[in-house]
Amino acid sequence: MADVKVYSTPTCPYCKMVKQFLSENNVQFEDIDVSANQVAAQEMVNKSGQMGVPVLDIGGQIIVGFNKAKIKELLGI
Repeated sequence: MADVKVYSTPTCPYCKMVKQFLSENNVQFEDIDVSANQVAAQEMVNKSGQMGVPVLDIGGQIIVGFNKAKIKELLGI
């Protein structure tokens, strides 16, 4: 399975939804709180070109927002 990183903040409702979706589908992921980690926040912006969360990095493929269809496609679920 691909390496999955979720760049998120604790107050973002879409971040909570994407993490719940991944958990329900037994997908292990690294949750990165960009509100508490400026280095990670800059890494997220460099990868996505976006300041908004959530940003997912699935095996090097970047998804901005909770795009369920694209997440399922990249994870094969």
